Formats: sequence, C-alpha cells, structure tokens
Amino acid sequence: MIDTHAHLFLDDYTNDLQEVISLSQSTGITRILMPNVDTSTIDALHKTESDYKNFCYAMMGIHPTSIKSNYVDELKVAETWLKQRSYCAIGEIGIDLYWDKTFLKEQIIAFEEQLHWAKSMNLPVAIHTRESFPYVLESIYKVGLEGLKGVFHSFGGTREEAAEIMKLTNFKMGINGVVTFKKSILKDTLLSVPLDFIVLETDSPYLSPVPYRGKRNQPAYLVEIVNELSTIYGKSSDFIMNQTTKNANQLFNF
Repeated sequence: MIDTHAHLFLDDYTNDLQEVISLSQSTGITRILMPNVDTSTIDALHKTESDYKNFCYAMMGIHPTSIKSNYVDELKVAETWLKQRSYCAIGEIGIDLYWDKTFLKEQIIAFEEQLHWAKSMNLPVAIHTRESFPYVLESIYKVGLEGLKGVFHSFGGTREEAAEIMKLTNFKMGINGVVTFKKSILKDTLLSVPLDFIVLETDSPYLSPVPYRGKRNQPAYLVEIVNELSTIYGKSSDFIMNQTTKNANQLFNF
C-alpha cells in the first residue's frame, strides 16, 4: 500500500515516529508521501524524508490556509526549493473556504501559480478542496488541463463532483478515513467511481478512520480504509491494495 498523504513531520509524531514508521511497514505500506504545509514546516519535512529515505517522500507547496497577506513570500520560498532539489509532487495546494474566506482572492492566485509550476515541472499536484470545489475546478480549467495531473486529496464529495473529476482524466480521488464515517456520503458516491480513479491516504495525524476516530491518525490505519473499500466494491482487500498501489505508482511516477 501507498499512503499518498500523511504529515509525519508534524509535532504530533515527535515522541514515537520510529514506532509509527515500523508499524506502517509491518502492515504492508511501501511508501508514504508527505505534503508540505508552509515555510515553517519545510525543515521538518526534509529531515523526515532524509531520516526515512526511500520510504517517506516529500512534496513542496503552500497549503491554502497558510495563504495570507504575505503569500508572495511563501510562494517564493517554495519555488526556490522546487528549483534546488526533487520532490514527488507539488502540494498541499488548493482553496479552503471552511476556516476563513478573507484571502479567497489570494488563495486563487496562489493555487493557480502552483498549478503552473506543476505543469512546467511535470509534477502531479495534491489538491486541498474544502467548501471550494467550484473555485478549484474553475482554476484548473483556467490554467489548462494539458500536462496537469494530480489527486483531489481527502475527497468526500457527491456523485456529481466525482463525475467532474473523472472528466479531467489525469486526476484521482484520495480516499481516507472519511469513508468509514457513519454520516459520510462517500460510500454512495464511490458506487459511481471505478477503482481506477482511487488512491489511498490517511491525512495523518487527522481524520482517523473508525474505530480510531478521535485519536491521532497514522499510516497503519490504511488497513481500515482498505477494508471499507473492499465492502463497497465487492472485491478482496488484496485486490483493492494492488489496484490503488498501481494507481498511485502511475500518478506519482514511481
């Protein structure tokens, strides 16, 4: 399995990261992809990747909730790093209107700028979409689909939104613990989504799946997501793991 979205460099793992990594490996995880947050997390991101080489892989980008009045400075730092070394993707980028709408204009500018980077560098993007799906879609079409690929991280949307993503052809949906939540519409939505469009993620330390909801998340809990997808698709857990790993390898050029 590949966890395509986990923030293992955050302080939540300061005391037991080695144990978290070991447990991940023992459950069959072969790679963990780590999206950056902003300039304050870059050092920890790089250190975690270096400490767990060929297992943890860094992305570079600026998270939409970190886009404020100084967003130009944040983008400059991220762009500088992208020119200095390699990353598996550009992320976490996108638009978030759940927490604050004050900087919507700046979020859109920053998102589109980072989409342009992805096209020029031939890198996939990890897109954060919270209460902002129409804006995100509009920006993607504005920047242009040619040479653009990526994943809609933490997808939990409607069948209509899933259909829009599938029209983009080179994009996947990142499925995490939300699919196990009792009130989630995701189970119904996925009935209209072929498994080819799915990659696994945890968004650790957030969004722990049932039965760990409310506790710190970790990549090993991917097993719970696989079991839920196995039920939804009527396929074996091994089949789900193999197909989603194939999807992730293809998308992230492994």
